[in-house]
Amino acid sequence: MPVPIICLDEHVRHFAERFRKLFSKPQYQYLVIVLLGLMLCEGRRTLSGLLCQIADRPSLAGLSRFLSEAPWEAATVVTLWLRHFREMMQPKVAAELQRQRQEQPKRRGRPKQPVVTGYLIGDDSTIEKRKGKKMEGLGRHHSTTQDKRVPGHSLVESLYVLLGQRCPLAPQLYRQQAVCKAEGVPFASKIDLMETVIRTFEPVAGTVTHILLDTWYSAKRLWRAARERGFLITSGLKSNRWLRVEDPSAPQGWRWQRLSDYTAQLSASDYIQLKWPKGDDDVYVHVVTTRVRKLYSCQVVIVRLSLDAPVSQARYWASSDLEASPQMLLAHIAARWDIEVLFADGKEELGLDQYQLMSATALVRFWTLAMLAYVFLEEERHRLQEQWQRHVTIGEARRQIQRRHRRHVLDWLHGQFQSGVEPDALYELLS
Repeated sequence: MPVPIICLDEHVRHFAERFRKLFSKPQYQYLVIVLLGLMLCEGRRTLSGLLCQIADRPSLAGLSRFLSEAPWEAATVVTLWLRHFREMMQPKVAAELQRQRQEQPKRRGRPKQPVVTGYLIGDDSTIEKRKGKKMEGLGRHHSTTQDKRVPGHSLVESLYVLLGQRCPLAPQLYRQQAVCKAEGVPFASKIDLMETVIRTFEPVAGTVTHILLDTWYSAKRLWRAARERGFLITSGLKSNRWLRVEDPSAPQGWRWQRLSDYTAQLSASDYIQLKWPKGDDDVYVHVVTTRVRKLYSCQVVIVRLSLDAPVSQARYWASSDLEASPQMLLAHIAARWDIEVLFADGKEELGLDQYQLMSATALVRFWTLAMLAYVFLEEERHRLQEQWQRHVTIGEARRQIQRRHRRHVLDWLHGQFQSGVEPDALYELLS
């Protein structure tokens, strides 16, 4: 009889071995099935779709129990992959710090301290589920793509980016108060979830951590949490926020003014023209060091694509990096795009939104294993970049794994025929 095909790719097997101790033998088999299925499947990543990617007979019910009931902890899996990321990046950070020291010009005085910045980026994404009325955790959330509220799940995610390498943190399910009451679970707001991430995050030693958030997370609690951890933070601002401006006629010498009103009275000479990072587009930037109401002292960044465009199209950010130049502030702001890429790649390449799972436990575990597959693809992406000497996307890394898998299957079939296995036996296995 032929040997069942579970995983023929040595890179995938080597990666999965890191997590073997966290699972029983049957659970570990399902772990490999899910990882392989997420990367190989070209259809929908339902449980049936995942099982179709292997030549063995694990049951659909068994895979369902693995995600919903089996005694394993998703948080432990995340802890292990984050620890491995820190261990992998530590020598790279040391090498980068040494490179910066060596490239400093020789001059009198104290040399400039080398800095390696790691970005911790937080955001959420709405996953629409129009037909999943019996799914746990289901609510109505705002969809930015449709610009309206839709039924579905809200995924709160964070991403650690260091020296060009990305590592997702634990995915979290946000449930609205009414949903929490109906399902009998404690309520935690998105601010609560993000504050926990900031307070518990462990960066690579010797680095500076910079928190990047959008306008939904521009709260003093998060700025305080970052400040108490010694982290920098940059968050988006809405145009109705108030900043402190100098006013000699005011009793205290200053007054509060809306950002939109402040921007409206700026002249063209108040802006500087800069290049947007990672692109050729010119933008017009105004930076003022001040204080935003309900935040701490910060640099307020106003960005406009054109000075002829309406002021309503201006975008605003606040950064606690008081020493950053305008160009560096733009680099901080642009770095937040990586989490949008994570959500897009997760949905397009790994089916992050294609689940049909009823329990919240199974849902979070599915998200966790999808992020685990992303961790593997990110490592594979960097390995291919070094091999091919060019930029490689997550999609290219996944397609390379698919090509290797097809080659391994052909080699396996060749070996089975040479060993005398009957075609009927192979057909039964592969069917």
